Amino acid sequence: MRLSILAISTLSLVVPAFAGETPWQEVAPGVNLRLVSTGQINADGTALIGLELDMPENTKTYWRVPGDTGLPTELDFAGSTGVLDHEILWPYPTRYEADGYLDYVYLGPTMLPIELKLAAGANNIEVSAVLGVCSDICVPAQAHFSLPVDGDEADMPNGLRIKQAAAEVPIEWDGKSQPFDTIEYRADDDMLAVHIADPDVDPASLIAATDTGEPLFGAPQKSPEPNLVLIPILGKSRDHGLETRSVQITFMTSMGPYEVSRSITVPKS
Repeated sequence: MRLSILAISTLSLVVPAFAGETPWQEVAPGVNLRLVSTGQINADGTALIGLELDMPENTKTYWRVPGDTGLPTELDFAGSTGVLDHEILWPYPTRYEADGYLDYVYLGPTMLPIELKLAAGANNIEVSAVLGVCSDICVPAQAHFSLPVDGDEADMPNGLRIKQAAAEVPIEWDGKSQPFDTIEYRADDDMLAVHIADPDVDPASLIAATDTGEPLFGAPQKSPEPNLVLIPILGKSRDHGLETRSVQITFMTSMGPYEVSRSITVPKS
């Protein structure tokens, strides 16, 4: 069962401190950050840790595609020994629109799961984190953490919260039918036209993004044509070469968040 990030974060307020976590660091007024761990390294050399933010409900940080005004999250493991690779596992975000700008954000208490690929014998990790935090003002918050990832025993409470947050991360579509028929680029309107094939897809939840995050796509719009959603491309320039690119569509269903990557088609004139 998938749980909300807010529910996960609420759990963090009632559990005691365990070995698989660093002390909280205040990175902005009212905003605290720490690193937590499951306390285990899997047989395949992977481990899960989490970057946890304790912040007010009106304060936000940003998804992997920050949007118009957001700042990206950057993690540096250069001080660690044996960290071969890392990947932030991004839970489905909130679309935040204000003053004509669009951002993709997480509001309030947030857990960002991180998967590590570790060399044999790796244990302690050193992480420098820089991420955008915004309320009335926006600041690039910075923190440095040192944490063992392989404890004497598993840290079950922190491990549960990390895995619950990971359950909010979109996964590759696994349905028998495809969620979309085609994804077209309509040059005259500078929009993507997404033809929905599966009725379980929530049209209002669609988020389009390229591998680079550019160009930025706007909120989905209803179309008079049945099962068609139009996604505008923001910005004035049309020199984005979408005719030859792929796009990732992230979306919600009754079973939770999913994503698919598709080549963009261009209708013949």
